[in-house]
Amino acid sequence: MTDTTTTESAPPPPVRIFLVVVDDSPELKIALRYACLRARKSGGKVALLTVLEQGEMQHWMAVENLIREEQRGEAEQKLQKLAREVNQLTGTLPALYVREGVPHEEVLALIAEEPSISILVLAAGTDPEGPGPMISYYTGRGLARLRIPLTIVPGGLSTEALDAIT
Repeated sequence: MTDTTTTESAPPPPVRIFLVVVDDSPELKIALRYACLRARKSGGKVALLTVLEQGEMQHWMAVENLIREEQRGEAEQKLQKLAREVNQLTGTLPALYVREGVPHEEVLALIAEEPSISILVLAAGTDPEGPGPMISYYTGRGLARLRIPLTIVPGGLSTEALDAIT
């Protein structure tokens, strides 16, 4: 007797998206490289988010709008540069996001809006002041608000060390 049941192939697993918050910290390069290497090895992708903090010059709205446009342009240029690095390391283009607001709140909002984002990658600062405001927030009261895992990469890792652990 032959088996006449058809085997349905399982749907492919969802693509893991590693979210990296783009800022001016020296640790950004470490978080970005880690996310890229993990994405490449796991068949995932990288997403880059930069958050423009809102100004407090409400009575100078025209000036604030000019400053905001300039900041947005600079942020987009930085994202494009980083997107080229991501493409070199992973072979894919990242998703790019520019938001305005409080950085940790905008990270949570993006994660809520984009269910495909599966891991938040941050690199810890090496300064004596501590690991940085994002890590301090997400390892404190913000941890309960995350719906995805948080990966914290030590900020002092070398390129060689990153390559070895990913």
